[in-house]
Amino acid sequence: MLAATGGTVRSDLVTSSRPNPCLSVVVPCYNELATIRELLKRVLDSDWVAEVIVVDDGSTDGTRDVLAGLDEPRLSVLLQPRNQGKGAALRRGFRAATADYVIVQDADLEYDPNEYGKVLAPLIGGIADVVFGSRFISSDAHRVLYFWHSLGNKLLTLTSNVFTDLNLTDMETCYKAFRREVIQSIEIEEDRFGFEAEITAKLAKGGFIIYEVGISYHGRTYDQGKKIGFRDAVRAMWCILRYSRVADRLRR
Repeated sequence: MLAATGGTVRSDLVTSSRPNPCLSVVVPCYNELATIRELLKRVLDSDWVAEVIVVDDGSTDGTRDVLAGLDEPRLSVLLQPRNQGKGAALRRGFRAATADYVIVQDADLEYDPNEYGKVLAPLIGGIADVVFGSRFISSDAHRVLYFWHSLGNKLLTLTSNVFTDLNLTDMETCYKAFRREVIQSIEIEEDRFGFEAEITAKLAKGGFIIYEVGISYHGRTYDQGKKIGFRDAVRAMWCILRYSRVADRLRR
């Protein structure tokens, strides 16, 4: 299922029998020993992938040992000297990307690399600068978890839309894909999970064409390693205000 801030997407843009590798996959990673090997296998199995850039954010659970043992020419591993946060890891990974398109891929198996073609379709079709993979406009499989987490997500998306004048359904989604020159033109200031709100606000201010694509979602529990909590939601709300056009007017 495909939706957009405006316009439509032709169905013939969605799939390709043998795609050309055109995608840089940036994987921010912190203490993902249980999933990192399987995640990278799934990512590298995709015909869309030209390169994978893993930015390990100071893991202490053995993740770095797994990464050091992998021998794959398309894989680059960048090691942060200490834990700095998802935004800091993405900032470094985006700078290293060289393919035509760039996507964010969390290391926890909540998002399915088999859907890269679906997410990339509006970019490859030349009708979008950025694509958000929405968990809320899809009929695909979703694990049922955490009412309050879902409610918080929707509240953050609504608040973001108020201040950006976009009509997104899932601002907090991991799957954000960009034309490389777009993401490399934006200065990322947030070090942690405030990245999602910051990048959305800056894309809106930049006038970039944003589409949404429905995706599946296989959420994990906090016992399984889910890291986002209440303080991250508060920070995201602050970032919505800080980076919006309204904040710019107030500063002026």
